[in-house]
Amino acid sequence: MEYPRPHFDRSHSWSSLNGAWDFRADPEPDWNRTITVPFAWETPASGIEAHWLPVAWYRRRITVPQQWTGQRVVLHFGAVHHEATVWVNDVEVVTHRGGYTPFEADITDALRDGAQEIVVRVSAPLDKREIAHGKQRSIPRDDFDGVCFTPSSGIWQSVWLEARPATHLAALKLRPSAGLDAIEVEARVSGPEESLLRLTLRGTDTTIELPVAGDDAGQGSGAGAGSDGAGSEAAPVSDRTVRGVLPVAEPRLWSPDDPHLYHVDAELASADGTDRVAAYTGLRRIEVIGEDLYLNGRRLFVRGVLDQGYWPRTGITPPDDAALRHDLDLAAAAGYNLVRKHLKLEDPRFVHHADTLGMLLWAEPAATGRFSADSVAAFEEQIAPMVERDGNSPAIVIWGLYNEEWGLDWDIPGDPAKQDAAARAYDLLKVLDPTRPAVDNSGWTHVKTDLLDWHYYDESAASWGRTVAALLDGEQDDFPVRLGPDYVVRKKLAGAPSQPLRGLPNLNSEYGGGFTSVERAWHLRWQTQELRRHDRLAGYVYTELYDIEHESAGLLDFERRAKDLAGVDPADVNATTTLVLDVLPIAPGRDLLTETREITVPVRVSHHGAEPVNGHLHTAWTPVLGPAPDAPGAFGTPGPWIEAKPFLLSAPAEVSAELPAGWTSGRLHLALVSDGAVVARSAVDVDTRTAPVIGDDSN
Repeated sequence: MEYPRPHFDRSHSWSSLNGAWDFRADPEPDWNRTITVPFAWETPASGIEAHWLPVAWYRRRITVPQQWTGQRVVLHFGAVHHEATVWVNDVEVVTHRGGYTPFEADITDALRDGAQEIVVRVSAPLDKREIAHGKQRSIPRDDFDGVCFTPSSGIWQSVWLEARPATHLAALKLRPSAGLDAIEVEARVSGPEESLLRLTLRGTDTTIELPVAGDDAGQGSGAGAGSDGAGSEAAPVSDRTVRGVLPVAEPRLWSPDDPHLYHVDAELASADGTDRVAAYTGLRRIEVIGEDLYLNGRRLFVRGVLDQGYWPRTGITPPDDAALRHDLDLAAAAGYNLVRKHLKLEDPRFVHHADTLGMLLWAEPAATGRFSADSVAAFEEQIAPMVERDGNSPAIVIWGLYNEEWGLDWDIPGDPAKQDAAARAYDLLKVLDPTRPAVDNSGWTHVKTDLLDWHYYDESAASWGRTVAALLDGEQDDFPVRLGPDYVVRKKLAGAPSQPLRGLPNLNSEYGGGFTSVERAWHLRWQTQELRRHDRLAGYVYTELYDIEHESAGLLDFERRAKDLAGVDPADVNATTTLVLDVLPIAPGRDLLTETREITVPVRVSHHGAEPVNGHLHTAWTPVLGPAPDAPGAFGTPGPWIEAKPFLLSAPAEVSAELPAGWTSGRLHLALVSDGAVVARSAVDVDTRTAPVIGDDSN
């Protein structure tokens, strides 16, 4: 079984408590059911499938390993929705509120000889509007209930025991140095031992030993480093926190192309014993420079996809560890370089797999529903645990906070108190982690943000293209949002005079359209193309990777199976190099209407690689909605030459083609072939039957 906390690894001394627990619903007196932990009690995987159950109890009898004698025994919960009170042998050991954040309890003093009994009471309010609940439905409902899903109540992440000395490492913060040639370490020590302690840090190239001062010990002043073996110097110490630097002799930077990780082993020696923790990070830097994002000094274009973290039979808990990795693999196979984990602090192993696979992450806490002092406090309570738990991850390059004013009553522009709440959340986060860009209120009106992102959905290709162009050309600073069938509002990008509208990276962080799979694929292809047309854009996040329950917006179905995308390969749409066609598409299957069999299509290249790209444009015909030919040889003779520089849309090259004899319609596939390899693809469906198309508003 996989250790649940890979960024703070004490797996040499742990015991999983996942599996069968006794279960009873309140006020039932008897333990008459069994639940499988860690699956929410609404899910089939739990064995319970109880809905709208506000209070329930868990019980399990355990035996503490004999070899842990003399150490402190700690009970860990990855996450429990929403409020948990825990007893060990009838002794209350901890109460925790917040359904997405981890907590622990030192249970040593409650232990007895022989078997131990753990009892957990969980309260999961039906009315979730003032608590952090993400996409879980509420009664009464949230304003955004139409895009919410089955609640996930109770223990939904791993439960386990660990043994550690009384004086131990409580946290191990790792960050790359400014020069990307060292790892800056901040270790926090907790426990009763007050004499001088010693912390040993072992990195890839360096071992250093640092004194950890007790309350009456002297303060050090050095950075503590020994680059050629073990060294010993004083280190800055305050509040039992020690800081040191581990130099890296030949730095190898972490990136999606080379997700290299540096492991750090920490060993704390004291009179209470020796505590050991393993952690890791990557040497990488994410920066906002003007209107662009840079990763390790190279411009980054975000090609992202939304992932809400739900599974068919297990709710917000993955069915197994492989499922987390599989979703990341699916996103990469579709051409994406970033996953936005939406309104959910995901299982830490998801972040771990992203670190190892090289998938960039946008991480954000769960949303509340209505604006109040209690809901703001509940939202803010997630920020520090989020940064402490996942801050070592090189994969996380963007922190999100509020989303579309959820929990702010959709009214930032009209209420200074709500503006203050968004700005305060940003400030809280940036104090904890100034190294990553943060978004205050994703998608809608911003108050204080590092990225100017917007969510724009539109079923019309014509108005989609016009609005995107107006936003990115600076002609307008608001955009339409449909809040109901006949209710459209215009959302401003900025909700406070202090928030600039220029000079920050622009991202369209939610988009997509269509009610059938064919329509979804059509919008994916053409809307993404229009985003790639604009050099000012810093990236996008498509909605979404897979369907969830009633929501069918995914590229895959809920079981992560392929859908009929009418010959569109998302990997071509989201490639580093893509083709941008100067065509205003009419409708799926009828992109271009013509009265003749001869057509001319202006083609441009959008390229986000490190070096220029060039080659000949080739064409091939298939029936409408047909998939592209696989091999370069399946395309016709070389057409016009075209070349593109990085991050600059190329000038157009005109491609002429003629429908095969006897055809009234067909799909024209276009490919950029460079050095014998296809480096970019697109297509246009051509129809000579020029009857008007219902819903066409291109005029």
